[in-house]
Amino acid sequence: MERKKRVAIQGYSGCFHEQAARLFYGVMHPGEGLQMVECSTFDGLYDALDRKEADAAIMAIENTVSGGLLPNFELLRKHDIRIKGEVFLRICQNLMALPGQSIEDIKEVRTHYMAINQTRQFFMNYPHIRLVESEDTAKSAADVAAGRLKGVGAVASALAADLYGLEIIAPGIETYKQNFTRFLIMDDSISVPQEKIDKVSLCFTLPHKSGSLAQVLTILSFYDMNLTRIQSLPIPGREWQYFFYVDIKFESYMRYSQAISAVRPLMEDLKVLGEYRSFHPEESA
Repeated sequence: MERKKRVAIQGYSGCFHEQAARLFYGVMHPGEGLQMVECSTFDGLYDALDRKEADAAIMAIENTVSGGLLPNFELLRKHDIRIKGEVFLRICQNLMALPGQSIEDIKEVRTHYMAINQTRQFFMNYPHIRLVESEDTAKSAADVAAGRLKGVGAVASALAADLYGLEIIAPGIETYKQNFTRFLIMDDSISVPQEKIDKVSLCFTLPHKSGSLAQVLTILSFYDMNLTRIQSLPIPGREWQYFFYVDIKFESYMRYSQAISAVRPLMEDLKVLGEYRSFHPEESA
C-alpha cells in the first residue's frame, strides 16, 4: 500500500493551509492521498522537513486583504529549501455549530483574530453573539465538536465543518469576497520541466547608492520580466539597507536567464528562492 504524502501545515487539520494543500495536489477529500503534519508555527514547517517528519510543506506568504506575511519572507531567505509551486485559495469564512442549531441559539463564537477581522461586519447584525479569539480557526471548530458545546459556534473553512461534523449555519460571511491567500509549496519531489517554468522568486540586496533599484528594474523591464511582487525588509545591523524579495513572471526561460545574467553584477547576495510554474486554477481539480 502506497504511503500517503506527508504535508506540513501551519495550523490544525481542517485549516486553510490544509485546504490549499489539497487544492494544489488535487486531493480534495479528507483521508485520501495526503497526511497532514500539524505545526503550531511557520518555523515548525521547516523543522518538520529537516527532521524528515514531512515530505513537503505549504506556507502562506501573502493575502489580498491583509498583505504580506513579512516574517515568512525572512524564513524563505534563511532556509535553503526551494519553492516548487504556488496555489491561490479564496478564503471563505463560515459560521458553524453543532447540528440542529440556528444563529439565534449561538451566544459565543470562537475563531482566530484574523477571521474575526474578516467577518466583523457580519456579526454587527448579531449583537447578542460574543466573539472570542482563539489560536486557530480549525481548532475552534474541533473544540466545539469535541466538547459538544451547544450555543457556541466557530468560524472556519467548509473543510473543518466536514472534518469535525459541524453544520454550517451561515456560509461565506467574510466582508470582502475577493479575499485570496497565496501559498508556497516546498516539495523536493516536484520536478518542473524548464519549458513549464514561468515564475521565479528572488532575494537580493543592493549597494547603498541612489538609483540602484531603479537600474535593476529598468533592466528587468527590458527583458520583458513582469514583477508581480516586490517586498523590502531591513537588514539587521545595517542602517537603511534592505533585502528585496521579488516575484517575477515570464514567458521565455531564455529571456529570464538573460535578465538574471544582466542584473547579477548589480546585486549583492542574490539568492534564487525557487523557479516554478505559476498557479493555473483551471488545472486544479
